[in-house]
Amino acid sequence: MINHVWGLFTHPDQEWQEIRGEEESIRHMYLTHVLFLAAIPAVSAFIGTTQVGWSVAGGEPVRLTVASALQMSVMTYLAMLAGVAMMGGFIHWMARTYDANPSLTQCIVFAAYNATPMFVGGLAALYPNLWLAMVVGTVAVCYTTYLLYVGLPTFMNIPREEGFLFSSSVLAVGLVLLVAMIGISVILWGFGMGPTYTS
Repeated sequence: MINHVWGLFTHPDQEWQEIRGEEESIRHMYLTHVLFLAAIPAVSAFIGTTQVGWSVAGGEPVRLTVASALQMSVMTYLAMLAGVAMMGGFIHWMARTYDANPSLTQCIVFAAYNATPMFVGGLAALYPNLWLAMVVGTVAVCYTTYLLYVGLPTFMNIPREEGFLFSSSVLAVGLVLLVAMIGISVILWGFGMGPTYTS
């Protein structure tokens, strides 16, 4: 797993070919990759919001209660696990349009590895700061998009032109999924599951 993570950052095109050649099960992928990496942003946010806090206009740091931060971190973690599976399902459904015939397992594996920069970028949550979050988040999203456009044609074994269209479709659905998750979070906050601050 760690070799693939490193390879996706250093030589992504070659790494996608290696990942494509492996026989990976969904269970094994989640146990060795997704469960571990998806915990990075959740645990980082828990530590950052309860131990460090963030300052508003240079005032005293604001922190969440342990119970509130734990609840929000668990919900974020579960959302990321579900998001990988949903993106994999969409890629599998969409592949038929582009004359690719991957298995559902292969599509979920691709979605999991493609999300790696987003998971690793979650380390920024250890120090809750708006500008840091914006910079690291932007870099993570850009590199995830780059991995998508480089990796999808290689992983699906389709021409680059079709891969560009396929990747654009996947990117659009990923953005819709992200907005939907933010909307669900707002709704849950309305039902009393929002943050609780320390006094």
